[in-house]
Amino acid sequence: MPSRLETARLTLRPWSDSDAEGHSALFAERGEGPLPVERSREIIAAQLAAAASTGIALLPVDRRDTGAFIGYCGFLVGRASLDEPEIAYELFRSAHGHGYATEAASAVLAAAGTTGRGRVWATVRAWNAPSFRVLEKLGFERDHVSADERGELVWLTRALPRARRSA
Repeated sequence: MPSRLETARLTLRPWSDSDAEGHSALFAERGEGPLPVERSREIIAAQLAAAASTGIALLPVDRRDTGAFIGYCGFLVGRASLDEPEIAYELFRSAHGHGYATEAASAVLAAAGTTGRGRVWATVRAWNAPSFRVLEKLGFERDHVSADERGELVWLTRALPRARRSA
């Protein structure tokens, strides 16, 4: 999968050490308390290593007009597998409601189609209505529900169109 994607309004690119403060602030918005910037640097280093070994990645999302970091979007093994990875996205609350998650995820899904993968997954907490709306727009369908220590988890899936090879 490409490590850089562009849409009309967004750039998705590899992580850099300079993303640590933004990553830390994004984590803090979850309400789980502050994440030290040094811990964000460790997470970014782990993301880069995972991308190098698996060929899939979570990519920072920047607005093209301002260059501002607004979150991330991409694939991870997560609760799924390398052959059928899990899409994930998280944006600052200030970026919600502008279609950025749908736009970024659309670009990631199109890129995933070029890898030969046939299907991808998404997992969403039952309370997360905005994520369900994004995934519905992207053509995901509910598959099953499971539970873990944090509660109910809805699994969704989507087939990927396979890219045609030129003759």
